[in-house]
Amino acid sequence: MTLLMIRPVRFGYNAQTATNNAFQQFPREGDAAAIQQQALEEFDAFVEKLRQHDIDVLVMDDSAEPYTPDSIFPNNWVSFHRDGTLVLYPMFAENRRLERKPAVIDAIKERFAVSRQIDLSSHEVEGRFLEGTGSFVLDRENGMAYACRSPRTDEQLFRYFCRQLGYTPVIFDAVDRSGTAIYHTNVMMCIADRYAVINLDAVALPDRTALSSALKHSGKAIVAIDHDQMDAFAGNMLQVENKKGQRYLVMSSQALGSLRPEQVSLLESFNPIIHSPLDTIERNGGGSARCMMAEVYLPHQRA
Repeated sequence: MTLLMIRPVRFGYNAQTATNNAFQQFPREGDAAAIQQQALEEFDAFVEKLRQHDIDVLVMDDSAEPYTPDSIFPNNWVSFHRDGTLVLYPMFAENRRLERKPAVIDAIKERFAVSRQIDLSSHEVEGRFLEGTGSFVLDRENGMAYACRSPRTDEQLFRYFCRQLGYTPVIFDAVDRSGTAIYHTNVMMCIADRYAVINLDAVALPDRTALSSALKHSGKAIVAIDHDQMDAFAGNMLQVENKKGQRYLVMSSQALGSLRPEQVSLLESFNPIIHSPLDTIERNGGGSARCMMAEVYLPHQRA
């Protein structure tokens, strides 16, 4: 596994995404330069911590133009799969559509073999969106894909993705404390090899039993989190594998701090935890550690 990460040059609060991302917090006036600098420091420290654990990280520097304040979250616009498929996704915010920069795709293709490209971005003109592994969470080993309906997750596009990539779809409704649809599935649940971290309290009652059954049937132990922990990005985790095949659960320091000691002990019984402070990125971007990492499962180019 390789992790694609985009180093920010103009990170900041994105008003276009704030319309349905309740995790964003409006910044104080005049903070733009400070927010970028703090985000950059958080990003670099995070990458360094991943590399210290022998995790392969491909860092691409973002470009100042066109202006893409959320480029630090590449998993929303692209995904990479073991069969050589690269998928491009339709994005809700117009300025996020600009993140599909050819230089990033070219860098991937120089290192990895892409045998098929599926481009769903044309659906943007129809007002239909599917924002990658933010909109859905994949259980790659068991061929399951989980998604909660939202303005950014079109059910028909999700089902089309599943047909194309061979996943069984599990779709459900989930809302926050105010009753608003949770904008991305990956802020409320994480699927790992032997366990799933999920806020079941957010899932609509008619869907809760079926979702729990699907997870248990695929061999996952359920680690339940609550609304407060979800708000601290405890659902926005990702299990990663380093060059030696060792697995880690990656999250922000805020997410780790929200967990109870028994939850931490349970998670550490499966694999070690890597955490890093991402407060500025979380507060302004409304995303956290998982959103910053796009997993590359493509086969390597032959020498």
